[in-house]
Amino acid sequence: MAVGREDVEILKPRIDKREYRRIVLRNSLQVLLISDLDTDKCAASMNVGVGSFSDPDGLEGLAHFLEHMLFYASEKYPLEDSYSKYITEHGGSTNAFTASEMTNYYFDVNSDCFEEALDRFAQFFIKPLMSADATMREIKAVDSENQKNLLSDAWRMNQLQKHLSLESHPYHKFSTGNWDTLDVRPKAKGVDIRQELLKFYEDKYSANLMHLVVYSKESLDKIQCLVEDKFQEIRNSDRSRFQFPGQPCTSEHLQILVRAVPIKQGHKLRIVWLITPSILHYKEGPCRYLGHLIGHEGEGSLFYVLKKLGWATGLFAGEGVWTSEFSFFNVVIDLTDAGQDRMQDIVGLLFKYIQLLQQSGICKWIFDELSAVCETGFHYQDKISPIDYVVNISSNMQIYPPKDWLVGSLLPLDFNPAIIQKILNELSPENVRIFWESKKFEGLTDKVEPWYGTAYSIEKVSSSTIQAWMSSAPNENLHLPAPNVFIPKDLSIKNAQEEVKFPVLLRKSSYSKLWYKPDTVFSTPKAYFKIDFNCPHAGNSPETEVLADLFAQLLVDYLNEYAYYARVAGLLYGISHTDSGFEVTLVGYNHKLKILLETIIDKIVKFEVKPDRFSVIKEMVIKDYQNFKFQQPYQQAMYYCSLILKDQTRSWVERLDVLPHLNVEDLTKFAPMMLSQAFLECYIAGNIEREEAETMVQHVEDVFFKGPNPICRPLFPSQFLTNRVVKLERGMNYCYSKEGLNPSDENSALVHYIQVHQDDFILNVKLQLFALVAKQPAFHELRSVEQLGYITVLMQRNDSGICGVQFIIQSTVKGPAHIDSRVEAFLKMFESKLYEMTNDEFKSNVNALIDMKLEKHKNLREESRFYWREITDGTLKFDRREAEVAALKKLTQQELIEFFNENVKVGATRKKTLSVQVHGNQHLAEYHSQKSEAVKPNTIQIDDIFSFRRSQPLYGSFRGGIGHVKL
Repeated sequence: MAVGREDVEILKPRIDKREYRRIVLRNSLQVLLISDLDTDKCAASMNVGVGSFSDPDGLEGLAHFLEHMLFYASEKYPLEDSYSKYITEHGGSTNAFTASEMTNYYFDVNSDCFEEALDRFAQFFIKPLMSADATMREIKAVDSENQKNLLSDAWRMNQLQKHLSLESHPYHKFSTGNWDTLDVRPKAKGVDIRQELLKFYEDKYSANLMHLVVYSKESLDKIQCLVEDKFQEIRNSDRSRFQFPGQPCTSEHLQILVRAVPIKQGHKLRIVWLITPSILHYKEGPCRYLGHLIGHEGEGSLFYVLKKLGWATGLFAGEGVWTSEFSFFNVVIDLTDAGQDRMQDIVGLLFKYIQLLQQSGICKWIFDELSAVCETGFHYQDKISPIDYVVNISSNMQIYPPKDWLVGSLLPLDFNPAIIQKILNELSPENVRIFWESKKFEGLTDKVEPWYGTAYSIEKVSSSTIQAWMSSAPNENLHLPAPNVFIPKDLSIKNAQEEVKFPVLLRKSSYSKLWYKPDTVFSTPKAYFKIDFNCPHAGNSPETEVLADLFAQLLVDYLNEYAYYARVAGLLYGISHTDSGFEVTLVGYNHKLKILLETIIDKIVKFEVKPDRFSVIKEMVIKDYQNFKFQQPYQQAMYYCSLILKDQTRSWVERLDVLPHLNVEDLTKFAPMMLSQAFLECYIAGNIEREEAETMVQHVEDVFFKGPNPICRPLFPSQFLTNRVVKLERGMNYCYSKEGLNPSDENSALVHYIQVHQDDFILNVKLQLFALVAKQPAFHELRSVEQLGYITVLMQRNDSGICGVQFIIQSTVKGPAHIDSRVEAFLKMFESKLYEMTNDEFKSNVNALIDMKLEKHKNLREESRFYWREITDGTLKFDRREAEVAALKKLTQQELIEFFNENVKVGATRKKTLSVQVHGNQHLAEYHSQKSEAVKPNTIQIDDIFSFRRSQPLYGSFRGGIGHVKL
């Protein structure tokens, strides 16, 4: 029985058809039930009001470690990893995260098996088993997770800020945990880590500190019965909420300037103030108001001025880490090399802008405008996946009263100038912490942060010093933003003249194609517009590729102060470089979309190279390329895999080689050349009528191709883009080995790729079913049992319609060649499991995959991406999901076994394997010994990617001409 059902009116979006009910079980567990008749997936999230702030002294990472351990087994379901296996085999996913004051566990699953999944999930909080063996193994997974973060600047700088705080405050702690904190040090003190885990769980996990969200397609009454049945056994020890009073910073930790050495190229300035948490005033939204103004990018803003001076390439302002007791307000500025030399002026200008806000007073019209944008955003928000939705809400439940569980702090409606003024006053020189990151500080620091090894130095910076910086800063015309013309006024829904299930080819000419898909599903006042400029001159060489990239980035740069207003109002745009030119995307409220589109097109047509902006963007792109070597090793391995397989792709090294030599004149000559021939592939979807869509594309066509001196000519038939992929030889194993690009990185990585076929519905579903059935056993064996590494994934791969499957594993404990042998050992072991699968298990897996395929798109953006992928691949199978479901329904178990035996089984005569191995500094001996070993039979060692690629046959391209004829 529930203790009570409280009919609190929960504020929900106007267009939200879901039903909500709050109940409290007799063990004081608070639950929000959500009934969504349209959902294909069910989901649940349990938020436990205990996090890393509760870690016992000397056992750093214990709360996070416990989060890992609850996934293993329970008294009711003792088979190890059976919970994850059940979720995965029924089309779902599961995960968890540990924050400072909460730990959140969540999953989703196909709706027909939600009841059992929920029962298995509930056991986390009723009677988990934490066997001694599993405990020791999972410490390795936590350590591997930490190893992955050690060379990440985001993790390093976050810990440095924590390190420079009061040691007695829990904010100071290291929260991830590693081998040292969870094994070595406890053993040295005679502490049994498993006993500490059990004690932590018994002492701190109590039903009255938990908040559960359950999302299902059943009625609220049915969901309530289910929840009462499954969760009332959770023990309630009436634990009072964990409180962490006091501030993390004393005067010793304020008014400081910290110089720190990052891993990556680039310079950053983080200006941080300790403030009153805005959660105490979430209806008034003080940090949202101040973040909106200090982080604005329109004319007269701080960023606009810094950009004009050539000192900054990015700026963020807003509340960062916060609890109900303390909070930090952050301004993060990405600096150019010139900006790195003007730190004092930049900090001076920031404080001058804060002074301007003080002098201007708190403006009601700005608050009202922001409030209106937030209100429209809340009431017309896109539906998101149930798993993300339940996590957001269960986290909110710990913080907000029930009526605001859905909205949280998204709706600042109460204008209270005194509260905003209070926070503004706290953004003072007396309260500031300045963190300044640059490689230029290498060798100039005298301290090291203990957990990540970040080198830093620290000095005090007084109010008078900052006052002097303000006085000497340049006299720029800083002012408040103008009223936002992009705020949508017309939110009406247009009636689609016809029920269109799939995109239709609305118009076709020698200049362009327009695919059109009116919204018949989501009923939101939003649209999605995409133009792919296919320009043959954009991808001829490394030089033209880089110039096309610079062109796209400069366009975004030029548009920024104008288009920023559109972004604030919920109309987003992007311009990005592609293999064949560039792509323009607009997504958001349709009311003002045409205005933004016409401005973007005008900027493209009138493109000119501004020397000052060219040098800033060039410097930024050089750093991006230089930072490639600091990517995670598994990302490097995936990059090499793509480089080997995809014809006409070039390496980042070539692009970095040519970049420094390119100048303003090169781009000035290149831009009109690139645009001189083009074909425009367009896609318009959403709340836009057919005639309007045609008019928009006609306008773009007229601008580029018509008139006395047209900018563009149409393509010749020989110039249409193709997507060609290397066709590996049957019965062969290919191997590419490489040293990791960052000599400091201990992690090695493997991508073990099995290429199977070119897009074909029947083969697709066989491959997908294999991947579904093998995914969890692979994770269990290679990660849970063998503990090869935290990142262990089996997933499908699709390169322009060429399908396969890949194992991705990153490890510090074993080298890539050893991991490769373990993948093969797993496949041999899995073979017998496949043969032993019962008919019922086979049918269950087929049904799970069918349910996954029939899952409806949640919003316009998700739907549009699905169809756009068909267009760019050239496959144009818009009915793919229905056709694959039909193929699945006919599939037999014997056919799946035959597919495995022919394409995946170790030693299969048709099998095509590519093993890409990246060696970290722990496994270089293996790398060097590999070089001298004799090559195994049926194995080709790839030494030079481009020589290899030139010597290989290619699959035909689906994409490639007005009629998309197969080549």
